[in-house]
Amino acid sequence: MLFSDVAVLFDRIEKKSGRLEMTDILSSLFKRTDHTEIGKLVYIIQGILVPPYEGIDLGMGERFAMQAIASSAGYGFGEVEKNYKKSGDLGDSAETLLTKKKQTALSTTQMSVAYVYDSMIKIAKSSGTGSQDQKIKILTELLNNSSPLEARYIVRFVIGSLRLGVGDPTIIDALSFAASGDKSLREPLERAYNVCADLGFVAGFYDKPDRIAAFEVEPFRPLMPALAERENTPEAIVERLGECDIEMKYDGFRLQCHKSGDKVELYSRKLEKMTHMFPDLVAEIRKLKAETIIFEGEALAYDQKKKRYFSFQQTMHRRRKHDIEEASAELPLKLFVFDVLYLDGKDLTNEKYSKRRVKLEKLFHDDILMPSRSSRVSTSLELEKIFQESIKEGLEGIIAKDLNAPYTAGKRKFAWIKLKKSYGKAVDTVDGIIVGYYLGQGARAQFEFGGVLLAIYNSDSGRLETVAKVASGFSEEEMVELRAALEKIKTKEPPANLDFKIEVDFWVEPKYVVEAAFDEITESPNHTCGMHDGKGYALRFPRISRMREDKGIKEITTTDEVEKIFRMQGHPR
Repeated sequence: MLFSDVAVLFDRIEKKSGRLEMTDILSSLFKRTDHTEIGKLVYIIQGILVPPYEGIDLGMGERFAMQAIASSAGYGFGEVEKNYKKSGDLGDSAETLLTKKKQTALSTTQMSVAYVYDSMIKIAKSSGTGSQDQKIKILTELLNNSSPLEARYIVRFVIGSLRLGVGDPTIIDALSFAASGDKSLREPLERAYNVCADLGFVAGFYDKPDRIAAFEVEPFRPLMPALAERENTPEAIVERLGECDIEMKYDGFRLQCHKSGDKVELYSRKLEKMTHMFPDLVAEIRKLKAETIIFEGEALAYDQKKKRYFSFQQTMHRRRKHDIEEASAELPLKLFVFDVLYLDGKDLTNEKYSKRRVKLEKLFHDDILMPSRSSRVSTSLELEKIFQESIKEGLEGIIAKDLNAPYTAGKRKFAWIKLKKSYGKAVDTVDGIIVGYYLGQGARAQFEFGGVLLAIYNSDSGRLETVAKVASGFSEEEMVELRAALEKIKTKEPPANLDFKIEVDFWVEPKYVVEAAFDEITESPNHTCGMHDGKGYALRFPRISRMREDKGIKEITTTDEVEKIFRMQGHPR
């Protein structure tokens, strides 16, 4: 598949707003793509080189890309910079300048998808002395071989701003249509993706239903984490689940742990590799008798002197790149294990939770790796008692678990139900992602920061939808820090996958997740979350509770969740 053909279809997608149109274009593209290239093409559409857990990043900023554009088009760096400031999109600037380039390469090569992708991998893996020059050289060669339209998308990909607005659900639908002409393969394709968190790998088998259905858990291919639904009373939980297990809801750092022999890897809930940050836990996991195992737990920093657990913010200090040994001594971790997903060659995700729990309690029983506290209940009174105990201990609440449910990787289902201390009261919380910010006015003018625009995730469409403009909950120090962080990722255009009605002073890349408290969910014509009859859902009296560095777009609150909270308040829908 020539990359020039891909660029033409990317241009068509960029001009479309409907998901069905995008699906149709991608489906036709996948049908024409060779099996050896389709995985690479899917990664490009996702805007990544490899799955997050492989930890390979291009490491190429805007200035490097501008130098490559200057070299290829024959312009000075200053001229490229001037054009970029005017256009606000470096990909558009590359297209413009290559359209009227001042110099032409002696020879050019028609580039395939594989050629472009493999060149990007070379850029990412260039390291050591002279690596910056090498990265620029490789990108310059790509641009020399590019048409102006190809250059637009190559440069956007390099700087992490492809701007297609295509989410994973749309890619999965397109693969299903390419293979079967309808959405019939969406569910098995989605399950396979959730099991291995690698859509490029899954795409290689998209037209082989038997292979897709046979996907199983493997060590060192992390699963998408299972997610909990919510209820607002113990009675509602027992009515839904009947007899169930109740676990304390720890406010820590969720880790997915993989072991095979002496090899151990730890992954965050965003599936980023965190092994090097937690040498103390790695050492303990190596001691396990199991030859191969995958399990999940919540890590909390522990104060040995005061015999108590540190707060979430203090626990998060263990996520550091420097002074790791010092941090391990200062903030030792305890890992509360709450599920076992794979054991000695056997995928356990399809087994009942009650059976997985039995295996868990046989495997973990020391002072560092310990089972999460769990109790079997059958009445709302028993559940309420445990819930109140968790609140007294300063925990977030409880998680109720369906005894007969499999592990629902990547899904938010009632297999797990969370009950937090805020539910049923005046205050609740959502996790949203910042998509823009406002300049300060009045007393806040000195900070040049007046609040943020928050969005949540529509898991059906893969798009972001606005839910609140948040201007409170920040200390003066936090305003200065957040303003500085957002300044580095601001853009002239809104995120391509954002549905919005409200404007901001500055748009930003969807990168930072925050927990926002609010009094209730209301309907608003200004927000796009769950838009129906000209109105969406919005947070009333929102304020920032804390940053959630451990969460990414796929772990934030969903449109469905917001709608459920709205219904819990007694509103019909």
